[in-house]
Parts: sequence; structure tokens; C-alpha cells
Amino acid sequence: MDVVALTRQLIDIESITGNEAPVAEFLARHLESLGYTVERMPVSGTRFNVYAAPPKHPAPPLVFSTHLDVVPPWFASREDADNVYGRGACDAKGIIAAQVTAAQKLLAAGVPTGLLFVAGEERDSLGAQVANQHARESKFLVNGEPTDNRMAVASKGVLRVEVTSHGRMAHSAYPELGESAIDKLLDALSALRAMPLPTNPEIGPSTLNIGIIEGGRATNVIPDFAKAQLLYRLVGPSDELRRRIAQAVGGNGQVDYVLEIAYMKFRTIPGIPTMTAAFTTDIPKLDNWGEPVLFGPGSIHVAHTEREFVSKQELHQAVDLYIRIARELLS
Repeated sequence: MDVVALTRQLIDIESITGNEAPVAEFLARHLESLGYTVERMPVSGTRFNVYAAPPKHPAPPLVFSTHLDVVPPWFASREDADNVYGRGACDAKGIIAAQVTAAQKLLAAGVPTGLLFVAGEERDSLGAQVANQHARESKFLVNGEPTDNRMAVASKGVLRVEVTSHGRMAHSAYPELGESAIDKLLDALSALRAMPLPTNPEIGPSTLNIGIIEGGRATNVIPDFAKAQLLYRLVGPSDELRRRIAQAVGGNGQVDYVLEIAYMKFRTIPGIPTMTAAFTTDIPKLDNWGEPVLFGPGSIHVAHTEREFVSKQELHQAVDLYIRIARELLS
């Protein structure tokens, strides 16, 4: 099947995180029809990962991988002369299509490679965590995310932080009788925003986003509760950053670290352009699958947007570049 046609078929199967089963089943059957031995790897409920091994090669030395799920809202595919549009076009249905096509061409040339497509990357990497318990002793993992057909030299990590402040309710006419949790949270957030963040000379600075703030009861009640959810993009280990976050918040709140995905560095191949990924991937959760490489068609700048698309030319180029990457790594 042509890489563009397969991309559109995959986009048209809605697979918002939690509902990956229909597209996973489509892929499993498609790969079985191509002669692959397919394992449906249970994740949770009806959700499952798809692992496909070529005939007579249950544990190939290189595995292509990306994720099955997309972010909401879902919208169907369309195309014009240059691009394919739709939810998942570049993140990551087009990547799946390019990897499947590359794997077929490699197999026809006598180079067997595996395929691993996982659930849940957009939320918690649950599928990757499950897959990591069932690794096949591959030497290399070629992970797909939209990198504009450039090889990533590194990807920033993530540290999700919750800061919770507590106070004492009172009538707003008598604020001296209460203690405002929101005031305490604002002081904590001001200190965190003013705090210098680590910088890596190779890929730049860490960044902070205050994504969610909640709290209070009513406008005429001194608030007894407030919480903020923050996301730091990491450019190195988090130990010192965690210490400084706790110090900045001090007595104004409780700090909880709810998720960390490590900063990663990757191998590149001479002659293929490079980039730095400011986003995170499933790679830290798939460390049992071999040395990682990060590469894929499409731009992260249109992923998760209402105009998500991938260039048809990039899709075809990605197939050739995936083949080149596999050959270089296996040589």
C-alpha cells in the first residue's frame, strides 16, 4: 500500500488516548496480511500494543516504533497536491505508515526489522512501560516523532510538579480571621518564576510552564485551598532543580513531583540533518529495546493543532531515510 494511502487510512480511525484498540487491530491485521508474526500486547482494558516480527525473525536486531494514540479533538483526513491533513497526520499516523513501508522494503532486500506500536504516549506512556517488560533483545530502537526528517541529537525531559497551598476560610469582610491559600500560592509561583533555570550549552535552557491553577470557594470566602500544576522541560538531571523548587516554595505550599521523563541524548548518522527535540517521547520508557534513535516526518509545530498535516514529499523521503538509518546502524 502506498505510504500516503496508508497514512489516510490510519488517520481515519479515531484513536484518541484510551481508544487505541480499533487502529491497533487494523494495523495488526494489515501486518499479518503482509506475512508478519503479530503479537497483540495487552495494556489495559481493550487497549493493546502491536509488535510485528518478520517471518523467521522473532527478535530482529532493529525495531521501528512510535505511538498509536492521538490528542483530541479527532478529525478525519483530507489531502491536496502537497499534504495530508487530519488528526495524527504527523503525530504519529504518517510515521507509522512510513515505518511500515520502510520495513517492507528492507525485508524485501533481506534486512529484517521489527515494528512496535504502543498505546498511551500522549498521556502517560503506559503502552511503552508495558512493552518494556516484553523486549526482544533488539540492538537498536528507531523511534518516530515529528522531527522534520532530521535526526534528534537530544530530547528534553519533563518534570511535572504540583504545588498545593492550604489556608483557613473566613468571611471576606474579615480577612484577618482567615488565611488565603491563593495568596500563599501566588507567592510560591512568583518565587518559582523568578528562579533561574538550568541551561545546557548544547540544547539551551530549561523552561517552565504554569499550566493549571485552581482554588477557592467563592468570591466572598477567604480561600482555604489552591493548587497549581507546573511543567519543567529538563536539559539534564533534575536533582538540583527539585531542591531549588522546594526551597523557593518554602512554607507557602506542599510540592509533589508527579512525573519525570529523563533528558536523553541520541546517536546521529553523518549526512542526515540534525535537530534538538524540546518535547518528550516514549524512548525513556523503552530502554530495554536497544540504543535509541529519534527521527520522523512532519513538524512538531503543527502537531496537536487544528491544522495538523504532513507533506507527501516528506513521507516518501522518510521511507528512504528510515531505510538508510537502519542500514547504517546495522552495518
